[in-house]
Amino acid sequence: MADALNPVDIRNLTVRYGPKVALDAVSVFVPQGSVTALLGRNGAGKSSLIRCLLGQRRPETGSISLFGDPAFEKRAALMARIGVVPEEPDAPPSMSALALAAFSAPLYPRWDDTSFAKRLARFDVPAGAPFGALSKGQKAQVMLALALAPQPDLLVLDDPTLGLDVAARKAVFEELVDELSDRRTTILLTTHDLAGVEGMADRVGILKEGRLVLFEEMEALKTRFRRLRFPREAGDAAALAPTLAPFRPSRVARSLGAVEAVVTAYDEDAVLGSATRPEIAPLSLEEIFLAVTEKEVLS
Repeated sequence: MADALNPVDIRNLTVRYGPKVALDAVSVFVPQGSVTALLGRNGAGKSSLIRCLLGQRRPETGSISLFGDPAFEKRAALMARIGVVPEEPDAPPSMSALALAAFSAPLYPRWDDTSFAKRLARFDVPAGAPFGALSKGQKAQVMLALALAPQPDLLVLDDPTLGLDVAARKAVFEELVDELSDRRTTILLTTHDLAGVEGMADRVGILKEGRLVLFEEMEALKTRFRRLRFPREAGDAAALAPTLAPFRPSRVARSLGAVEAVVTAYDEDAVLGSATRPEIAPLSLEEIFLAVTEKEVLS
């Protein structure tokens, strides 16, 4: 699709490590100015996808285009337009944040020293302290400041809040929200922090064992997943099966005498027309993630 619409266009991406298939024909696109979150348990294939996206590995089959150019072949030119925050903060331990900025600035035509310094001040990170002497949260904040200083067209975040305390996670997500408000930077991130990303992501993809089992807009996702709770008198799970079938339940269980079902195709009109009226509750992104990853494929 057009570069203006999709800075990231991944098609049928397959990655193998020997006999193990890490990614199996995965297709993902990231629209301009959007926030796309890729979720998955450890080993689902998220890191393999990021490595291919950044041109660090050539996939066995499939293609990745960044701004219309092939990611692997045009890596050197493309990286000037991309900010990256790795899963593990990685920099020479003896270099300070200021030294890291001075080293990085010549590589990026739109490098902004002023914004970098302001971010360090907001994060309360000592600019002259050796990187190795900083806390894990401060290291992650330096990585984010370095990634945003080039004013990137695309920001790639590989689980940027992993292992951080509550305050550090909050600071990272607040900075991302500010960046979106100011520049509408396109963001692709993998994360385990589902609560942090829930209010920020426009689109969600879920990887399971190398396959993309879900990829859709957050609003649509939250609309079609619901928890339905049927009273005791409605019968057991077997008796309710015909009622539940149109809603495509992913999990049905008895709880305190009632039957609870997580459904993946909620339809308000169908519920209102049902002879048995259940209690209806929305699901958080974390609950949806568990419902999807504990099943085979949901559609």
